[in-house]
Amino acid sequence: ERTSRVLHTAGSWSRELDVLAHVLATLEAERVESTALTRLRARLDSAGVSARTAIGQLHRLSEMHDWQHNVIFMAVATPLLWGLHIALLMERWRTVHGPHVRAWIDVAGEFESLASLAAYRYEHPDDVFPAVEDRTAAQFHGTALGHPLLPSARMVLNDVSLGGSAETRALVISGSNMSGKSTLLRTIGINAVLAFAGAPVRARSLTVSPLTLGATLRIQDSLQEGRSRFFAEIVRIKTIVERAQQHTPVLFLLDELFHGTNSHDRVIGATGVLRTLLDRGAIGVLTTHDLALVAIVDSLAPKAVNAHFEDTFVDGAVTFDYRMKSGPVTRSNALALMRAVGLDVADGDNTTTPRR
Repeated sequence: ERTSRVLHTAGSWSRELDVLAHVLATLEAERVESTALTRLRARLDSAGVSARTAIGQLHRLSEMHDWQHNVIFMAVATPLLWGLHIALLMERWRTVHGPHVRAWIDVAGEFESLASLAAYRYEHPDDVFPAVEDRTAAQFHGTALGHPLLPSARMVLNDVSLGGSAETRALVISGSNMSGKSTLLRTIGINAVLAFAGAPVRARSLTVSPLTLGATLRIQDSLQEGRSRFFAEIVRIKTIVERAQQHTPVLFLLDELFHGTNSHDRVIGATGVLRTLLDRGAIGVLTTHDLALVAIVDSLAPKAVNAHFEDTFVDGAVTFDYRMKSGPVTRSNALALMRAVGLDVADGDNTTTPRR
């Protein structure tokens, strides 16, 4: 039974590793010059042989195991205990090379990541490399930031300056639905990730210090775990606050903070969270469509300031310019959107209230 288990398990993994062997063969055939790539490829060696050769040995053993399925060869294999010998050889292979399999996969993944970044650079030659400055105080200064996944013809660029020599360390961005608040958070986050990966960024310029990202984008409830979206959000925020106690400062991106509760609790909770993060040296952005939240800046100025996105409603259609402006937003488009899609929305005396 043990022999059979070894043979069938090794045979299954042999087929899986055959796919990896094709990738590793390509990596081993390429000529590399940089020290980093040379060290990376050296991790493909295992017990004095290349990863591709080692996988080939396991593949050969798997084929030899299949020989005994031949009726003629079975007559020879049975008295020689062929399966037992193959199982012992497979176990020896696992002892020698098994611990290196994870490293092989990691190396293949690292090369794939580097190739993806190189392809991005090739396809976007106008994107610039960021300046990563090793400072204790957190900073993120980007001019003409754009989202890399948006076509250039549709992309709207915005400036974001947080921390460093600037007093402003947090932006409280208000605005109506679909005005661009969440897209700006993603723009900041993805450019930060690209910067720390050593890749070019979608910006005219970007200067950052080492940062740890903490975001609440796309928080969802869970029916299986019995958790509401609000509970999932506060658990994530707790993690971000705890992360802000560590050595590397946090760049927080909080989307529609605490929108699952009433305005009174939301203002108190948001003020407390933002104050705690700023006291711990974090920088970041908080978005909201609840105009009550713009007041939290009053107790945190000048560390926090208001900014907003706005829209224009003309002839039953809403348009956006997606440009961030200073100060809080002064109106909402929720009722206008409801009426635009045909919902009969009226005020208390059954008359429709004009938007402006």
